[in-house]
Amino acid sequence: MATTTVKVSVGVLFGCALGLLLTATGALERIGLQPRSWSKSSSGGGTGDLPLPDLGVDPDRAVEPEAGHSRFARLAKQAAPGVVKVHTSKTVVRRLPGMRFPGLFGGPLGGEHPALQQEFRVPSLGTGFIISSDGFIVTNNHVVDGVDTIDVIFSDGSQAPAQIVGQDPKTDLALIRVKGRTDLHALPLGDSDAILPGDWVLAIGNPFGLEHTVTVGIVSAKGRDIGQGPYDDYIQTDAAINPGNSGGPLLDAAGRVIGINSAVSQGANTIGFAVPINLAKQIVPQLQAQGHVTRGFLGVTAQPLTTELAAAFGLESSDGTLVAQVTPGGPAEAAGIRRGDVIVGYRGEAIGEVLDLLRAVSRTPVGERVDLEVIRDRRRQTFEARIAEAESPVSGTRVAGTSGPEAFGLHVEDPSPQLRRQLRLGPRGGVAVAAVEPGGPAEEAGMQPGDLLLELNNEPIQNAADLRNRLSGSSPRALFLVLRGRMTLYIPVVRPPS
Repeated sequence: MATTTVKVSVGVLFGCALGLLLTATGALERIGLQPRSWSKSSSGGGTGDLPLPDLGVDPDRAVEPEAGHSRFARLAKQAAPGVVKVHTSKTVVRRLPGMRFPGLFGGPLGGEHPALQQEFRVPSLGTGFIISSDGFIVTNNHVVDGVDTIDVIFSDGSQAPAQIVGQDPKTDLALIRVKGRTDLHALPLGDSDAILPGDWVLAIGNPFGLEHTVTVGIVSAKGRDIGQGPYDDYIQTDAAINPGNSGGPLLDAAGRVIGINSAVSQGANTIGFAVPINLAKQIVPQLQAQGHVTRGFLGVTAQPLTTELAAAFGLESSDGTLVAQVTPGGPAEAAGIRRGDVIVGYRGEAIGEVLDLLRAVSRTPVGERVDLEVIRDRRRQTFEARIAEAESPVSGTRVAGTSGPEAFGLHVEDPSPQLRRQLRLGPRGGVAVAAVEPGGPAEEAGMQPGDLLLELNNEPIQNAADLRNRLSGSSPRALFLVLRGRMTLYIPVVRPPS
């Protein structure tokens, strides 16, 4: 006992001495958060009518206590009335296996009886945040997609039914509305382009049903492509995000929404992803006005320009995107774009990869004329294209009677001789994915335009005709071996029933 007391006393004395030393030398201030200048974004405030929380002149010092509470606590309290719980339910049909009775006794029990179906309701939970005092609420599309009922529960415990105003599966955004309310607290919208990795962020949501859970972290990265769709541009954060957080706000240190929490990385509880609010600012007005999003259409199928492809085309850099297919009658064809061109500029902005082009085209108003900077035969040229309207996304169902690759949502073609030489495919073997139907089975499985299909069900694919013939059967499942860039991967695709 005496030994323990001595150790504690020595520890206390050492701690006191260290504290005095650090105080005298100023080391405590140096290991804390240092102040820096801060200016509010000009785009802050958004559509909300809730005043910004008073965080003082230095939001980065939000961990310092004030009046017994951290500034994060003040921020969470200020934002709480604008965050809601989104409770949904949908009807699921469960198919029970059929029963077979021996026919030895004859009568009505003999033979095989058809499978039975049982309907039951499945509840689910997500999060949303209010963007206007008259009841408009932003959440994730996957929170409300296909549901039968939506109930919104506010921070004060009151509850109201909601209806879907618009959905955009491509960006996983949805707009819902509660009618009959004009007194709701809307959260101000910030500027997601202005944030930097390392900036403080705060997430509010209902993870695992735990209402109004507050987590704090930093922006880990921006512009993340997580393979969810062609317009991936996620903010990565280490603020804890879990199932139930979907659709909730990601706030900056001034209380403005800079992201919509959407996805988590399995097996890693410090990697979450949020849709940038600047993307939502483009999407939400269209959802409110017409229920869906109108996007620009250029009419090219692009593929990554790998180092090997750049060398094969005699290019010094792999920046840009390679045109693998030009849609007949589309804007690109009318402008003079050809297969094999490398697009390196769009409306004066550099194009470094496929996603850059997809995002830029989708944001372009229909009918606008744009300049395309292209490298052809090692020379830079400029073409002018008039952007058309992309077809509205279709559901995963297919037209009755469709067979072959189209039944799986795929449009394929034989690779050009030049591409065969570059990829060393030989005169036969493999087919190129020219297009993937939006919302179809192939897109849902992760197939992308520009992919090369090498095998079907572990057997080599000779050409497009061979693939069409082998997919014309009744099997709803197909296992593809895909060449994407320098990587091969297996992708299973399941088509819907006829």
